[in-house]
Amino acid sequence: MNAADRTTPDNFLLPLPDDARQRLATGWLLLGLVALLGSGIFSVLLVLARTPGVQSLFPWTDFFHTALVVHVDLSVLVWFLAFGGLLWSLNSTPRALPLGWAALALAAFGTLVLTLAPFLGAGDALMSNYIPVLQHPLFFTGLLAFAAGCALLVLRAMTAVPPVGMWVAGAGALRFGLNTAAVSAALALIAFVWSFLQMPDFLSGKAYYELLFWGGGHVLQFTYTLLMLVAWLWLASASGVTPRVTPRIALLMFALGLVAVFVTPLIYYAHELTSVGHIKLFTWLMRYGGSLATLPLGLAVLLGLLGAPRAASDERPLRAALLASMLLFGVGGIIGFLIQGSNVTIPAHYHGSIVGVTLAFMGLTYYLLPRLGFGAPDRQWAHAQPWLYGGGQLLHVSGLVWSGGYGVQRKVAGAAQGLDTVERVAAMGVMGLGGLIAIIGGVVFLVVVGRALWRRPARA
Repeated sequence: MNAADRTTPDNFLLPLPDDARQRLATGWLLLGLVALLGSGIFSVLLVLARTPGVQSLFPWTDFFHTALVVHVDLSVLVWFLAFGGLLWSLNSTPRALPLGWAALALAAFGTLVLTLAPFLGAGDALMSNYIPVLQHPLFFTGLLAFAAGCALLVLRAMTAVPPVGMWVAGAGALRFGLNTAAVSAALALIAFVWSFLQMPDFLSGKAYYELLFWGGGHVLQFTYTLLMLVAWLWLASASGVTPRVTPRIALLMFALGLVAVFVTPLIYYAHELTSVGHIKLFTWLMRYGGSLATLPLGLAVLLGLLGAPRAASDERPLRAALLASMLLFGVGGIIGFLIQGSNVTIPAHYHGSIVGVTLAFMGLTYYLLPRLGFGAPDRQWAHAQPWLYGGGQLLHVSGLVWSGGYGVQRKVAGAAQGLDTVERVAAMGVMGLGGLIAIIGGVVFLVVVGRALWRRPARA
């Protein structure tokens, strides 16, 4: 154990339980990794379906949309919330463990059904924002089962809460951050139900699901961001970096990050679900409220990185993941202010932000694996992987932004992309190359983690 791994009042390190809570947390981690594996398989097909020179092999647009639905739901919804399940399970008392196992079982069943649905006849994809769907009873069965598992997960996260402590230390700040993420997730679930109950009878198809997931989907982004900020602080301390923020100020920043979420009920009360005000206020809420905690905590970690000593060999993978995560999330945030109209600049924005969250979770996975009783990840590959994955995604995002400047539309493939100029072809070619490099980086992550899972250390 290196010095940065020792829990002190100033270190943002969370002590890990060594009882059934650890096994429950491991279950959530495995679910998230399986979701990543499934999403990776679909991402290969997606990138090939949009890459010039290769896209002609995939002439059927329905295939592209079906694969896109499953890819998005597995790589964002399931992976992020499963990792949240890992963190909330580690940050819990032994209370209500059967509830935790029931939540995991339901979520795992739902994920399995979502993944298999396209191969069992589910189609008719609707590319609604945040949670795209396949209009088929089997797919909705899986989605509802996963949602029920998440509801039980959040319920336990809010009832089996360990004390933060009167004298707030780094671990207490992380606990508070995880608590704010749980509250945000609970409000997201409430928003989904609220939208369902307010939905007018005359809506159907894409308009129905767009509105159904609009409010709750925006609130979920706060949940993901709060979990990422916990990971940033944790990774910083674990990699020998001292963030330029005290635990009390960090706690205050987490509280500010949650404040914006409590605007959600006011939006529902003030504006009809189908009104322009409802749509715009949630957009503004995420655009401006999302930076209340991210910007100051991100700057505190960045300043710590600039003044940090050279990382030790076992700290290098963690620091690489932290740096790559901050870079991609920052790029995604900046692109968000450049969006005009509905083109591929929009997926460039959320790909940057989403990959920033994913990289933070990948780095924390490297840190947690040996502490959950598994082997240590290969240091060389674990250090290279965040740069490979993050670099590929940065190239992917750059190609999308470039393409967006030429008006290439989002959520289309093949001839529908309108690649009728050299510039558009070149831009989407950069996108495809970056996507393939990122896929290789994702495969490397799964291989490194898989080998660590297989290699359990010998017991003394």
